[in-house]
Amino acid sequence: MKRLTESLEKAIFEETEDILKEKGIPRNRYLNEAIDFYNLYHKRKKLAKAFAKACQLVRDSSMEVNAEFDQLIDEGVA
Repeated sequence: MKRLTESLEKAIFEETEDILKEKGIPRNRYLNEAIDFYNLYHKRKKLAKAFAKACQLVRDSSMEVNAEFDQLIDEGVA
């Protein structure tokens, strides 16, 4: 495990402390879960962006193939 020393805004710290008291969990566990959740969120955003890019490439390629088929049909080859 790595040890960190970070500063939190007062309002965030106070809200976190209230949640910790309510849930009865250690601050370290809560912060680890929060950071893990946020990391997952960013991984999913990155994956969604890559997926959208791949979809656009497939779409463009499909449109080219469809145009080629249309041309073959128009020429009476297919």
